[in-house]
Amino acid sequence: MAEIALRPVTRDELRGLPADIAPRLLGAHLTTVVDGESVTVRLTEVEAYHGRGTGDRPDPGSHARMGPTPRNATMWGEPGHLYVYLSHGIHSCVNVVCGPVGEAGGILMRAAEVIEGEDAATRRRPAARTLRDLARGPGRLGRAVGLRHPDHDGIDAVTGEPRAGASARLLVRAAPLAEIAAGPRVGVAGVGGTEAFPWRFWIAGDPTVSAFRWGRGAAAVKGDAPSVLD
Repeated sequence: MAEIALRPVTRDELRGLPADIAPRLLGAHLTTVVDGESVTVRLTEVEAYHGRGTGDRPDPGSHARMGPTPRNATMWGEPGHLYVYLSHGIHSCVNVVCGPVGEAGGILMRAAEVIEGEDAATRRRPAARTLRDLARGPGRLGRAVGLRHPDHDGIDAVTGEPRAGASARLLVRAAPLAEIAAGPRVGVAGVGGTEAFPWRFWIAGDPTVSAFRWGRGAAAVKGDAPSVLD
C-alpha cells in the first residue's frame, strides 16, 4: 500500500463552516500522548455541528445552539483546539473546533482506525472484542486516545502544547479523499437528525465506521422544515 502524504493542520483551514470542513478530516491522523503513551488513529467518520449564528440556518442538534455556556465554551474559541465533552455522564467525546473566534463550531470524531499504539488503546478499551471496535463510536474513540473531560477540554491540536499530562496533534491528508459518503447524523433527536442536516461524513465500506441509528423522533420527522449531540 502506498504511503499517504500527511501534513499538520493549520488554523486558517479550520476557520470555515464545520459542514464544509468536516469531509476534509476523513483520513486525517490524530496522535495523542497521554501519561507517556502514544496512540494514533485514522479518522473514518465525522459529524459537523454549528453554533447559534453560524451558517445560514440554526442547527438544532448542536450543544451551542442556544449560545455560549460553561459547557460549550471551547466551541466558541480558537479553531484547532479540541472540545472534549462528557456524554451520558461517562463517555468523553472529542471534537475539532472550527470557525473564527466567537462563532461556535465543532466536528465530532465519530470513529477511527487505531494505526499506532494498539497496546495502549486496548488497555483503555478492554471491552473491545476486535481491533476494529477500539475506536468505533465517539465514546470509544475518546477512551482509546486517552482524552478525558474536563482535563483535556481545550487542548490544542495545532501546536501540540501539553495540557494535564497530554498532548494532541492533528495531521490532514495532503490530498483529500475523492469519494466519501454523507447522510444524517447519528442519534440526534428531531429534525437535527434527519436528511435536512446531512452532516455526517464517512469512508464508505470502512469496517471501523459506526452503525447508524435514528435519534428520538428523527425517523418520524424525516427531513421536515426546520434536537441533541448527547
